[in-house]
Amino acid sequence: MEDFFGLLGPILQSTVRNATPLVFAALGGLFSERSGVVNIGLEGLMLISAFAGVVGANLSGSAFIGLGTAVAAGLLFALIHALMTVTFEADQIISGTAINLLALGGTGFLMVAIFGSGGTSPRIEGFESVAIPVLSSIPLLGPALFDQSILVYLMYVLVPVVFFVVFHTPFGLRLRGTGEAPEAVDTAGVNVARMRYYGVGLSGVLAAFGGAYLSMGLLSAFTENMTAGRGFIALAALIFGRWNPIGAAGAALLFGFAQAVTYSVNEQAIPIEFIEMIPYVLTIIALAGLGGRAIAPAAIGKPYRKE
Repeated sequence: MEDFFGLLGPILQSTVRNATPLVFAALGGLFSERSGVVNIGLEGLMLISAFAGVVGANLSGSAFIGLGTAVAAGLLFALIHALMTVTFEADQIISGTAINLLALGGTGFLMVAIFGSGGTSPRIEGFESVAIPVLSSIPLLGPALFDQSILVYLMYVLVPVVFFVVFHTPFGLRLRGTGEAPEAVDTAGVNVARMRYYGVGLSGVLAAFGGAYLSMGLLSAFTENMTAGRGFIALAALIFGRWNPIGAAGAALLFGFAQAVTYSVNEQAIPIEFIEMIPYVLTIIALAGLGGRAIAPAAIGKPYRKE
């Protein structure tokens, strides 16, 4: 029994750490897609922000300044996506794909331009784990939930806050209305384009927190393509959670658990390639099982032209 709990504790702690960037990105995608804009560029937004955070922290010596540069980068590129899709009515899938490709190639190029070599950046001051007194001493759950970085604690707070904002405030009602029936909210005097800019902009900010956590919470360095598909997994968590913050967070924890399990599997018994496939196979299974029954916002992916 002691061996079981000794193994379960690290897995739970790893689950929370692996789920945190997914939750941030899924919450961001929720704002964008609830406003009616598909954002498959979450992967690119996370990658750009992870890089910008390391650059900011490296130049300033401050993790908080690095977090600020990460958020600024995420917001900037999200607004570019909004400009292309809302104002210029470009295809939302193509725009998101362009951001992903730009992030992958651009960060690789800037790694060499700024740090002199590719691969991995110099180590920077990141966000260390902060144990909450008393709570972190709870057997099993304490270290997993309450001995984490401040970004994880921020994630805990944001899930209920986003739920309240989206479902219990006038802003959330307008946002959801824009994604469901833009003609109706336009008739009511709500600026549809502005609400969609808000939604996409917030997706960039929240995805930036996820990217910053990867490079400044987990590793304290940037490595090329370090997101490794997490933006797409976050999008799957959003769909699996039916565009609900609590459901998306729960799905992200499931995927985080799958990733945590891969670290504890005996590599001698199972080839490493199969172990690394587990989170992505789970993503495909989840989407295949629920994707057809999850009802997306009615106007998602459709440009709105005011008559």
